[in-house]
Amino acid sequence: MAERTLMKGNEAVAEGAVRAGCRFFAGYPITPQNEIPEYMSWRLPEEGGTFIQAESEVAAINMLFGASSVGTRVMTSSSSPGISLKQEGISYCATAELPIFYTNVVRGGPGLGNIAPSQGDYFQATRGGGHGDYRVIVFAPKTVEEMANFPRICYELAFKYRIPTMVLADGILGQMMEPVTFDFDPIDPSVFKTPDWALRGSKPEERRVIKSYDLRPGKMEQWNFRLEKKYDEIREKEPRYEAVNIDDADIILTGYGTAARVCESVMALGRKDGLKIGYVRPITLWPFPKSIFKELGEKVEKFFVVEMSLGQYIEDVKLSLNGKSEIYLHKRPAGGIPTGEEVLELTRKILSGDKLKLVA
Repeated sequence: MAERTLMKGNEAVAEGAVRAGCRFFAGYPITPQNEIPEYMSWRLPEEGGTFIQAESEVAAINMLFGASSVGTRVMTSSSSPGISLKQEGISYCATAELPIFYTNVVRGGPGLGNIAPSQGDYFQATRGGGHGDYRVIVFAPKTVEEMANFPRICYELAFKYRIPTMVLADGILGQMMEPVTFDFDPIDPSVFKTPDWALRGSKPEERRVIKSYDLRPGKMEQWNFRLEKKYDEIREKEPRYEAVNIDDADIILTGYGTAARVCESVMALGRKDGLKIGYVRPITLWPFPKSIFKELGEKVEKFFVVEMSLGQYIEDVKLSLNGKSEIYLHKRPAGGIPTGEEVLELTRKILSGDKLKLVA
């Protein structure tokens, strides 16, 4: 039986990255993700890796650009405003097709906001966040155990598609402690084959260039179209989701991360009372699992979105359902945390015909 360890979410995602072969981390302190760089500051040297506390978030992300260019598995992390400062560098990495991995442990906003948990960075994560046309693969854990195991998948996809990948969590998942079982053994980076695109030296016959732009007329447009083909392939092959009790559901509750845990508990409580509640959560926020929503929209009349923001996640639910079902929203921004009791009460009202907070 695999060993179970009690871990905090921030430490779990850091350990998961190290076990998955990460050997370079650069970051800068910001609450509520500070345990990640703190953990990496002693854990990476144990494995022969490099930890750098950069002078700023901007410096940290550009250090990843350099370290990733030689094929190293790299990581950075931050919270909300810190991720905003990294966006220019993330855009550079995406366009240069560098397989970086990063984590956003979201705090309340906008602006400086507070250090309370939030999901207000959904648009930033799923729409690229920085300038230009680009995407990053986004995983949304709902447990500390998923925080621990998603880095391995993120690195695999990052190198498969040469694309930045991220774990989008919130302050609750970053700070809470749960038992963790790693579903993979530690990986020795020496087993990794050096990518054929990685910078290896200055021999003329091995000359390689990594850059994020081409100033020749028309070349940047061609570059974007080439990247688009990759994004289309990811949309087709990589969506992930969890769906429970959907076959007989009169209403589907949906959320991601901590909000998904609330939906899951409401479904269990409601089912005990005879309410036919189903539950869907996206595991990847991009690519978004449109197909399951499209399928359920053909037979389920009501969807209830629960999110810890003013209504960002709901936009992808609406686009996926395309007007086929009624959509309701319960929103708690900037540190407001939905409770099972309030969501269950609202679910009862919706099932009884109340049009409260009908969005579509």
